[in-house]
Amino acid sequence: MCIEFRNVSLAPLRGLNVAAPRGAVIGAIGEKGSGVAELVRLAGGVSKPESGQVIAEGTRRYLGPLDRLDLSPAGLVVLDHALAQLAALELAQAEVAIDRLRAAGATVLIASHQLPFLRSVCDEIWWMEAGELARRGDPGVVLDAYRGRVLEQLRAWGETQRDSLHPAMRKGDGRGEIVSLETIGASGQPSMVWQSGEWVKVRVIVRYREHVDDPVLGILIRTRVGFAVYGTNTELEKVRIGSREPGDTVQAEFHFRCDLCPGAYTLTAASHDPDGAAHDWMDDAVAFLVADSRYTAGVANLKASVKVATSIPG
Repeated sequence: MCIEFRNVSLAPLRGLNVAAPRGAVIGAIGEKGSGVAELVRLAGGVSKPESGQVIAEGTRRYLGPLDRLDLSPAGLVVLDHALAQLAALELAQAEVAIDRLRAAGATVLIASHQLPFLRSVCDEIWWMEAGELARRGDPGVVLDAYRGRVLEQLRAWGETQRDSLHPAMRKGDGRGEIVSLETIGASGQPSMVWQSGEWVKVRVIVRYREHVDDPVLGILIRTRVGFAVYGTNTELEKVRIGSREPGDTVQAEFHFRCDLCPGAYTLTAASHDPDGAAHDWMDDAVAFLVADSRYTAGVANLKASVKVATSIPG
């Protein structure tokens, strides 16, 4: 073994027993206070345990977030969020360098929140939680489980958030006013975090100040860079609201499955005449997140299945 922790304690770590072999790339993940910071500092020889032993073979190199990225050969290279500031090209170059270290028999221990990078480069993931090794093993399996745990926490947090309306742009003649715009999760509660694939709602409430003949209520979802993802309205969905009088309030709920990839989105809402004349139009009025327990790229989460043939008849 290149490095071994024998019954090691250094708060919050408690009686940690784990070892990494030579020529392995290990990813260390966990939330703040999980013990990841102490783990990598002990591995790099920067900290000493309160009890137990840290046994390391050969030379050790510890690199923190502000250190020059020295990926030259060593027995053990510890990267304590040392990749966090790298641009895409630099990160790709670091992956090649780490592969070379592994091929030369070095062990690399990486603490990082860059989960796709860890999935690509690591042989094994160590998931720390509350000072203990919660799980270790195949990067795909462990990272998906970790993302699932983070998703649970994120969704619980999302249901405690109440975002006020802050449109990037607002227009209209004032015959109607959007008084509420909410994103509703699968639980039926307002939430600014949706899970990819769950059934969700957008709830729009409009109060009318003047007589309006058959208003149309609509919504539009955009990515954080302004790309229009999906939009619809009551007219397109063949729902008539009918004439409204001063003081009338209308609530519309748009119900759909959130087949979006994880990321940040905004929500636009409008009340307008069938010819498009706006009563109240609020661009990018509400921000929300889409999360998932697995990594996907892009915008539309198509949830593909894959079949592989290892031999193709000639």
